[in-house]
Amino acid sequence: MKNTIATLDIGQKGIIKEFSIDEIPLKLLEMGCLPGNEVELLHTAPYKCPMYLSINGSHLAMRKEMAEYIEIELL
Repeated sequence: MKNTIATLDIGQKGIIKEFSIDEIPLKLLEMGCLPGNEVELLHTAPYKCPMYLSINGSHLAMRKEMAEYIEIELL
């Protein structure tokens, strides 16, 4: 099973791996959702959507469907 942002538990951290830029909106890339950056799951709404994340110190919300495209390496 591959680890993605969608599989994180609250408080868990990971490092973003390579991903297909075609699947990720430009807005997320501009906000630091890039390979090599650290991501931590801070909070989730019911059913884990949206997910409230910290990526390199920036806080952002992401839909679970989008988070499934971004593979990570757990820390």
